[in-house]
Amino acid sequence: MKKVGEHVTIDFLGVKKEYPPNFYNKVIHKIAKRAKIEVLNISEKIFKPQGYTCLALLAESHMSFHTFPERGIISFDFFTCGKISPTSALEVLKNEIKHQRAVVRSFDRSNKGMYEDIYSTPGHKKYYVVDDVLENFVSKVGQHIEIVKLEEFGNSLFIDSELQVAEKDEKKYSSQFVNSALNLSKENSSAAIIGGGDGGVARELSSKGFDLIDWYELDPEVVKVCQKHLPKVFGDLKANNKVKTYWGDAFESIKKVKDSRYDKIFVDLNDDDFCINLAAKNMKSLKRILKPGGVITAQVGCLSKKPKQVKSWVELLQSNFGNAELSEVFIPSFDCRWNFASSSHK
Repeated sequence: MKKVGEHVTIDFLGVKKEYPPNFYNKVIHKIAKRAKIEVLNISEKIFKPQGYTCLALLAESHMSFHTFPERGIISFDFFTCGKISPTSALEVLKNEIKHQRAVVRSFDRSNKGMYEDIYSTPGHKKYYVVDDVLENFVSKVGQHIEIVKLEEFGNSLFIDSELQVAEKDEKKYSSQFVNSALNLSKENSSAAIIGGGDGGVARELSSKGFDLIDWYELDPEVVKVCQKHLPKVFGDLKANNKVKTYWGDAFESIKKVKDSRYDKIFVDLNDDDFCINLAAKNMKSLKRILKPGGVITAQVGCLSKKPKQVKSWVELLQSNFGNAELSEVFIPSFDCRWNFASSSHK
């Protein structure tokens, strides 16, 4: 980690007294003495009818106060590249400013970034720690593609801001996906993959001895960046003559496929309502190309985070095949148990 300094912000709430400008000047110098830093200059602005801003230029960076008397708030900001942590200012300020509550936030200023988990809520924020961003672009088919190097999970694919796969635990996802189907039927001569641009499911099918793997993928740019940045996930698919890739709309492509071609069909699309509706519109085609006794398996998301969507997938398969089974596996990078729904074509 390339650390450039430490930063602390403190918001004092429930402040009833309006302190004069010279008070803040004195406090700044007290903090400077405690932290052993040098104050170069202080600039300030008094607002009418109320409010005050003060900025201290330090040899080691800066310090500032912003007051909101009408709301009973005094906000303090301190960034330093010095050897003393800026949290040392808290000891001084708590004694100087009479308040009901203090909200303290401190963090290192460095090359580490933060990527907010799409499942965060206003009251429960979750972030991935980012070491580097290796790719960031919008593909020709309109998907926002990012390859992000995460501190804990390694190189990871994000599409439209949602984590799709991380190299550290991808095998848990792909293995469970494929095994969910094999647990219902061991037949493994032929398979179709709808989506799955990272290549993990195709790699896993190849390792299970499937002789024919037809891979229907919308976005070749997803496959290209995964091949480049997630080689362990992608495997040696480029040289594997068992795998044939069909680019474009998968549901248009399968219209040309002969009846009862596949032992297994893997639907590796997003688990959102759009993809559920898309699958529903094309379920007759999927059923047509699946062999009698074959199995269709879809990744359907997290039951605890998206119960309605998992239920919708299960009901869709149940209504078309008369049966549906759920399986799950804990994916650390997803921070939840992920579900797969399978149906036998009886």
